[in-house]
Amino acid sequence: MLEININTPALLFPAITLLMLAYTNRFLSLASLVRKLHDEYQHGEKEKNILNQIKNIRSRLNLIRYMQGLGIMSFLCCVLCMYAIFRGWMEVSHWIFAASLIFLLGSIILSLIEINKSTKAIELQLSDIEELSKGNIFNDIFKNTES
Repeated sequence: MLEININTPALLFPAITLLMLAYTNRFLSLASLVRKLHDEYQHGEKEKNILNQIKNIRSRLNLIRYMQGLGIMSFLCCVLCMYAIFRGWMEVSHWIFAASLIFLLGSIILSLIEINKSTKAIELQLSDIEELSKGNIFNDIFKNTES
């Protein structure tokens, strides 16, 4: 079995911390968007796609919650792994470190899914603009410049 030392799980600390910061930033931007949509709704500015936007935001908030939870579990497993290595429980430390990596992998996969939903939300917002639905990249490239 591969030998790990106390530095091995410690290497994940900065990566997990940066991921958690990115997840928190995504959460804060969604919270700001929810407040904006709520204000628009209160002032009677009901957009055509507001229900679709709300469904998308709710789904993304749940994904971010699970992403953060898995990230925290990964961080916790890293700490437990370091403790197990400190105590000399090498077999246990290998299993705990493996669990930490699996939690981190799950968190990153959920992040990828959330990013995909985020781009779909932007596409939904852009679908209201008629000019974008008529054009495509080839029309823009080969546009007649004389008119």
